[in-house]
Amino acid sequence: MNLNERNAAILDALLSNPSVSSNLIEKRFSLSKRQLGYTINKVNSWLKQMGLPLIERTSQGYFLIDEKVFTTLNHVKESAEQSHSSVLSVRQRMHLLLCMLVSKDDLSLDYFSISLDISRNTILRDLKNLQKHLEPFQLQIRYSRRHGYHIEGNEMQIRKALMSTLMEFIGTDDGLSILLDVLELGENCLHEFRSRIEQVEQKLSIKFTDEKMKTMPITLFLILDRIRKGKCLTDSPISNKELAGTKEYQAAEELLFDQEGLPEAERLFITLHLLSANVITTHMEAADTFPDLYPAVDSMLSLFEKVACIRVQERKQLLHKLMQHIKPAYYRIKYHLTDTTPVPGVLSGEFRALHQLVKRSLEPLELFIHSEIPENEQLYITLLIGGWIRQQGESIGEKVKAIVVCPHGVSVSKLMFHELSGLFPEFIFLDSMSVREFTTYDLEYDLVFSPVLLETSRKLFITKTMLDVHEKRLLRKQVISYIHGFISKEVRSSDIMQIIKNHSIVKNEQALEEELHAYLSQVDQHVVPTTAEEMQPLQLSDFLTDRHLKMTYQLGSWEDAVRSCANSLLDKGIIEKRYIDAMIKGCEEDPYIVIGPGIAIPHASPEDGVVRTGMSLLKIKNGVQYLNHRIHIIVVIAAKDKKEHIHALMQLMKLSKSEADMKALINGTTIPEMKRIIQQYSDDTVKEKEFYYG
Repeated sequence: MNLNERNAAILDALLSNPSVSSNLIEKRFSLSKRQLGYTINKVNSWLKQMGLPLIERTSQGYFLIDEKVFTTLNHVKESAEQSHSSVLSVRQRMHLLLCMLVSKDDLSLDYFSISLDISRNTILRDLKNLQKHLEPFQLQIRYSRRHGYHIEGNEMQIRKALMSTLMEFIGTDDGLSILLDVLELGENCLHEFRSRIEQVEQKLSIKFTDEKMKTMPITLFLILDRIRKGKCLTDSPISNKELAGTKEYQAAEELLFDQEGLPEAERLFITLHLLSANVITTHMEAADTFPDLYPAVDSMLSLFEKVACIRVQERKQLLHKLMQHIKPAYYRIKYHLTDTTPVPGVLSGEFRALHQLVKRSLEPLELFIHSEIPENEQLYITLLIGGWIRQQGESIGEKVKAIVVCPHGVSVSKLMFHELSGLFPEFIFLDSMSVREFTTYDLEYDLVFSPVLLETSRKLFITKTMLDVHEKRLLRKQVISYIHGFISKEVRSSDIMQIIKNHSIVKNEQALEEELHAYLSQVDQHVVPTTAEEMQPLQLSDFLTDRHLKMTYQLGSWEDAVRSCANSLLDKGIIEKRYIDAMIKGCEEDPYIVIGPGIAIPHASPEDGVVRTGMSLLKIKNGVQYLNHRIHIIVVIAAKDKKEHIHALMQLMKLSKSEADMKALINGTTIPEMKRIIQQYSDDTVKEKEFYYG
């Protein structure tokens, strides 16, 4: 016999305050005298079962509780509080209810209550929450006397809901063991599937992510169990023609070699499950893994280079990494398997701006897939491209080499890598990887950053996946003290002031303390520098100053216009003359430099003659013809690195989308008028980090 939630709460209240009266208990829990009496009887029945003395009540309405009850139950309570895995959140219970509904028949409230050790009323509330969760899948929770509680709806949608739930729940601590216990399954039922999946990895020359290796065996077990019960796919949207010829289809055949009579639609479903799974490594050439997809990814990257004014180095290697992610993403997007759970973490600074440029570059990929790219998939692509750009130009040499090991999936691993490489710009961050990949990692490294304990002969720093500014500074001090052999101690200007005053006369205490504080702040910044995310980005108005703004009524040709606009940059030594020639040559039949009606941004690669980052603007009142466009505003962009100009470029693009402000810019008759419009788009500095998903 177990106490329900209300009875347990009343017992806890009595143990916390034994002198409490019956009247107070009745008011606190909204009970009548009769209901309180019934509750105490239930509690006493439970205490008797536990071999403990019963609670007695006095004629004055107070309670007498034996000391043995306090000693025993407080010990039990402390043990329960120490066991975090035994306390389930509402969302965790909802996930477990879904798994039970998918895998078991003839379910009752009593069965749910006993399995999860909670009251029937709590179960009813959790079922209502679960029904809301299932609305996007168009599924319904039904009850009948004959079949008990069960789910009704399309089988494909049931499996999508199940896979989404398993991915989230099993990713938590002890999630898998809790699930197996609730479903009354033994760990041994998964061993065979794990072994077969590892054989699939060998056959396909890939390695699945840690999270997929945790979820795939139980997913396959539960789905095959549904098939054995006759709950098969009907009207499956999966294309036989597209999937049957893949290597994953052959691998699925081997995975299911003992499943006789399995319908073809089910074999295709398992194939799709393999195809849509994220991998951490693949030894196959990118173009060979999906030859029809490769040109679309190549075109997407080319378009990104153009809209971001960036030329990616070691382009082939980046294409390989993009293909490694986008191939499974293609199948997830096409068959609507993309996880809609927001990605945890912060997207800010240069990555925030890059995300907008990546979104503008996805058209070739979307045309190939015949579908929009979901926001989560966009984010993964941004992290891949942004991380690659950040590493460009690094020379390993004698620098400290670090790696990031994270068991929480690809997206969190990339975010953690981004945060740490920004916090330690003097280090070379070689890779971010899963725990499984770490066990076979063969490159030389000096430091490991991870949220979990690892076996390694190198220095390991245990850190959270996401850090606030204070935590970053503490971690940096800890790491730098390890590298350089000193421990940074906080030095306060007030302490130094007191020492000075003990031995001398100070004429102006306030001025001295302010000067000491300024000096010590500089020293502290040398040890713990401001990170890129804390620095203010350059604005559009920082680049387009008076000397870089020109206006004219008419010019003879597009080439004349580009040269005229670029001359101010040339005169100031920001670019070399050959950069202008490279821009003009690169503008031949390149419509992507036109970012809005009447405005274009000619540019070339940094290696074509950029000395430092700069911009210049030329307004042509009568316009100049470029391809099929009449251009009135030309902004020449010279980008020395991959990020310094990005924020200003985003502000310029925002300006280009405003019909009213563009018209005012073109019709303005003075430089101050132009500056006022530019300044309006230069006052949006992000003061706080923002997360795209709330």
